[in-house]
Amino acid sequence: MEHRNSQKRFIEKGYVYFVTVKTQDNFPYFREPIFCDFWIEELKLCKQLKKFELYGFCLLYDHFHIILKPEDEYNISKVMQFLKRHFSRNTNIILGCTNPKVRSSDEGDNGHCRLQVEEAQTLIQQLDENVTQWKSEFNQKYTPQKQLLFPKFQWQSSFRDHVIRNQNNFKIHMNYTLFNHIKHGLPEDWKYTSLNYGSLIDN
Repeated sequence: MEHRNSQKRFIEKGYVYFVTVKTQDNFPYFREPIFCDFWIEELKLCKQLKKFELYGFCLLYDHFHIILKPEDEYNISKVMQFLKRHFSRNTNIILGCTNPKVRSSDEGDNGHCRLQVEEAQTLIQQLDENVTQWKSEFNQKYTPQKQLLFPKFQWQSSFRDHVIRNQNNFKIHMNYTLFNHIKHGLPEDWKYTSLNYGSLIDN
């Protein structure tokens, strides 16, 4: 069951989703390893805060696939909204397109206890502080002229999702995800798949 329109999205508790997200105009931001490594850090943060089970992922030049099961507190839309928005915000700080003092509006969650909000803000602040280091690395690697080759980072609106129906369906989508980089002509030892991040993956 796939949907292009988030208003028609199937949202129920206890389901596993296969999700695909693309960059705006399919721009290959993730040819640059700096953005790939940073995406991994954002995924770790999102998993900590939005508390989903993660089964597999593959990050490619202009999109990613991910298989996950949201827990009761955060549905699939909330999980993907956080991952997309927070990554976009910090990537544009690295690119020099966003003022680092302007924080995104979805970094906290209304209605949660104060302890949960404070914990979330602490984790977000820790990653935000590392953005300065990523930005410095980017500036050392690219001259101001070459930096202009990177447009402001944007994802395509919404995302594609497929509800996993059974064990066989799960197996098909897992194999597709883990080895999708080969289909796109990337090296067999491509770093940015869940095969290389076992500590992030749930059984």
